[in-house]
Amino acid sequence: MDITILQTIKDNIKKIMIGNDKTIDLLLASLLAGGHVLLEDVPGTGKTMLAKSLARSMDADFGRIQFTPDLLPSDVVGLSRLDAKTGEFIFAEGPAFCNILLADEINRATPKTQSSLLECMAEHQITVDGITHPLSDPFFVIATQNSLESLGTFPLPEAQMDRFLMQLSMEPLDTRKELALVSRYLKDEPLETISAVCTRTEIVSLQQQCREIYVHPDLLDYMVNIIQTTRNTPKIASGVSPRGTLAFVRAAQGYAMVCGREFVVPEDIKTVALPVLAHRMTMNVSFDASAAARQAVTDILNSVTVPTEDWTKH
Repeated sequence: MDITILQTIKDNIKKIMIGNDKTIDLLLASLLAGGHVLLEDVPGTGKTMLAKSLARSMDADFGRIQFTPDLLPSDVVGLSRLDAKTGEFIFAEGPAFCNILLADEINRATPKTQSSLLECMAEHQITVDGITHPLSDPFFVIATQNSLESLGTFPLPEAQMDRFLMQLSMEPLDTRKELALVSRYLKDEPLETISAVCTRTEIVSLQQQCREIYVHPDLLDYMVNIIQTTRNTPKIASGVSPRGTLAFVRAAQGYAMVCGREFVVPEDIKTVALPVLAHRMTMNVSFDASAAARQAVTDILNSVTVPTEDWTKH
């Protein structure tokens, strides 16, 4: 397993980003696992910059969509239009036909437009007028949304939230890191100076290798017990779905690979549990449900016994 590429990507992103080491690792773990990421935080914390720096680090097609209330599904996936010369309908691809898609402020679009991403996120294909168009690999969606504003927004439905492997937030900067940020951007624009350090083919190869990361049977039992507990806890109205179980395993494999291991350890599972599971649960509270969900996951992790074993493959 060649993980030098991952370290090179991380080093490249850190030329742009100050801090956020854990968020970067989780973002790369999602990419390796073949999932998608929802970045939720207040404005100005670097969500868009993180997505752009990852895209610049890969020799891949980058697409960006600024979601607004008047955005139509055809503005995302494309549409068939009449060619005046031939008199035939030809398909004009939308910005979703790329390798890395930044869906900026996704919750500002109407549910109809939001749902246009469901098929491409789940099946890596887009169907327009009954014709299915496959998307090229890798295909990675990074969606952002503002956690403060609710006026003029449309909350993502459960079906859409379940398509995101992880929901992440940016890490706060301490005084030293914020001073370093100011110094770095005082005279220069670092994003304009970085170049690609890997190819699409290398990323696809890493995604295939990620599926080979070993997960000990006892750890699979541990993860399934965590999922089952989410479905049997009174304060949780709806627990994690079977799709979430698979996402949990894939995310643990991806994080282990980012850490340079060929096998999963319990710390990997605990690290990815919150970003993978919390947004997939429906709570029996209406006030600050997201905080309640995160607390519920933390309580479950503290209550389910962690197996002890040699996790390497024998």
